[in-house]
Formats: sequence, C-alpha cells, structure tokens
Amino acid sequence: MNMELMDAGTALAETVEAENSALTALDLPRVGAMLARKQRALADLAAAAARVDAPSHHAADRVARRLQALALENKRLLQRAIAAQGRVIEVVARAAVPAEAAIGYGPARGQRPAAFALSAKA
Repeated sequence: MNMELMDAGTALAETVEAENSALTALDLPRVGAMLARKQRALADLAAAAARVDAPSHHAADRVARRLQALALENKRLLQRAIAAQGRVIEVVARAAVPAEAAIGYGPARGQRPAAFALSAKA
C-alpha cells in the first residue's frame, strides 16, 4: 500500500477516534469543532486513493476494517448524542410553557372566558 494512502487512512482513523471520544463524553462543542478536521482527513484519503494504482490488499483491508469499525461506533455515538439533545430540548420546552393561572372566582375559576366576538354572536 502506498505510504501516502496509509498515512491518510491512519489520520482519518485517529480523527474519528478523537470524535468518538468527544461523543462518548457528550462534549458536543468539541465534536462540532472537529468537523473541518474530519472533512480534511476524508478529502486527503480520497486524493491519496485516487493516486494509488494497486494497493496491497492486506494493508488496505486492515485500514478498511479499522475505518469501518470506527464509523459504526461513530454512528452509534452520534445517534446517542442526538437523542440526548432531544431530551434536553423537551425539558426546556416543557419548562418554557407557562403554568395556567387561575382566572376569576367561584365555580368558573380556572376557565377562560369565551372570546367577546364569539359570545356576542351567540
């Protein structure tokens, strides 16, 4: 396998490992900050692969298996982070809904009066 391709694959693997570590810690700002690094590593790998005529199958398989395992773990961790963010958004949304204040006195307490336009028609 071409050394440039091996280096590019290793750099991508290290980048995904670092992102997985940040996702495990739910450090989403750090994950977001890694996007450009990950995109650059992918572009470098694609460019190196385009310049290689016949890579060694053994080395290519090893790098491919490593990247596949890291990608699967990355997917699982991203789904976990998205679910956690969804739960946080639900909590914030519920907290943002104001409690309905009691309106009026007596038996109608807590019921909103009908809109004037609707009661005038009746």
